[in-house]
Amino acid sequence: MRTAPTILHLDMDAFFASAEQASKPSLRGKAVVVGGLGPRGVVATSSYEARVFGVHSAMPMAQARRLAPNAAYLVPRFGFYRSISEQVMGLLRALSPLVEPLSLDEAFVDLEAGEAAWDEASARLAGAKLRADIRAVTGLTGSVGLAACKMLAKIASEQAKPDGLVVIEPGTERAMLAPMSVRTLPGVGPATGDHLRRAGIHTVDEIAEAGEDELVRLLGNAHGHALYAMALAHDERPVVAERETKSVSVEDTYDVDIHDRIRVGLEVQRLADRCVQRLRGAGLSGRTIVLKVRRYDFSTLTRSETLRGPTDDPAVVREAAARLLDSVDTTGGVRLLGVGVSGLADYTQEDLFAQAAGELAEHPVEEAAHAPAEEEKAPAERRWVAGHDVRHAEHGHGWVQGSGLGRVTVRFETPDSEPGRVRTFRVDDPDLEAADPLPLVARRPDDPEGPPAQASSVPASLPKSWSGNGGGGATSRP
Repeated sequence: MRTAPTILHLDMDAFFASAEQASKPSLRGKAVVVGGLGPRGVVATSSYEARVFGVHSAMPMAQARRLAPNAAYLVPRFGFYRSISEQVMGLLRALSPLVEPLSLDEAFVDLEAGEAAWDEASARLAGAKLRADIRAVTGLTGSVGLAACKMLAKIASEQAKPDGLVVIEPGTERAMLAPMSVRTLPGVGPATGDHLRRAGIHTVDEIAEAGEDELVRLLGNAHGHALYAMALAHDERPVVAERETKSVSVEDTYDVDIHDRIRVGLEVQRLADRCVQRLRGAGLSGRTIVLKVRRYDFSTLTRSETLRGPTDDPAVVREAAARLLDSVDTTGGVRLLGVGVSGLADYTQEDLFAQAAGELAEHPVEEAAHAPAEEEKAPAERRWVAGHDVRHAEHGHGWVQGSGLGRVTVRFETPDSEPGRVRTFRVDDPDLEAADPLPLVARRPDDPEGPPAQASSVPASLPKSWSGNGGGGATSRP
């Protein structure tokens, strides 16, 4: 086990909510909740201001609204968050070839493998510079933990929140862990924590005192040995570089159960098309088509079909998904549908179903019957989603505050503007249209595609359209 604190854990602060606050000046310093707004919606992320009221991730949205009725409730903009994440991950990969992303906003980095740090002083400098570069490039803040192993680095980043840096110095690990709850250790969830509590074990120090034999008796061989080692601050898990994508999938949860079998079929076709779009966007194809159905009683069924060769043809995926749906009983209603493709490859191969796809291409009228549901329903194109970007021919860039009764309310502001004014329009106003998100950090006037002025080490792999200097985009609170 290494002794220098050269394992870094980065956790972006309230990532989705902070990104929304940074892009919307009127929401800075305010309670913001991001998630699904329907009856079955859950909280994806809440700002620190919303957490004061008890709102937290994975909470039912209805409960969040009761706790914080005056908060801003926004639908996630995952493409926007993914763009920011790519910038952050680019900065991490500039530090080391060993970067292990855990999600869009969290990752481990082995600084020693990239020769970015070799002792406590150099690790601290690397962590401080990373935080500065993240703020300069994205306008957001991240918390950094540094330690000799992954478990301790993650604990350190939790202690650093928000917008801080904590280094666990060699030799202090046992004393630091001792008073902490057993739930602090990886792998100790509610069930294991309750099992330990009934045995009179509440803290990490009490795990160490119980001894390895007792933990094996309580939890089994593998879990008992691992938990005892972690209680002694031993964690030999290496930082593993990002693995290849194993599958590509999309799914939707519906606010109201779908009972109409024809509607279910149309939804499956729409999901198949979305899945293929994502597949092609990654330059991949796949052999195995997977259908996921969660029924009214929460029972979840999966069906799969393996083709003779990999494909990225939407007609082939649609037909396979439709065949799989034929084998599923949807009586009683469906609350979730998903379509995925696995067995990925970076090439396509003709298979038995490709001939049908070619016939459809020659008959556009028949192909139209397989179009996504959004294309069949023109009004869907004029659906205004809370928090999403719009542009008005006269008033410029803004975002949707809400819509209903044939009206849509828009606040016109940009990341580097003052809080903007609110105006209301008809939902079919021809001067109002959906828009792409604006970058959080303004580009340099003399070099619109140049690197950030405050971050000299930005890697060339970062998207040029997002590079720029700091200022104007940082939130007033992380």
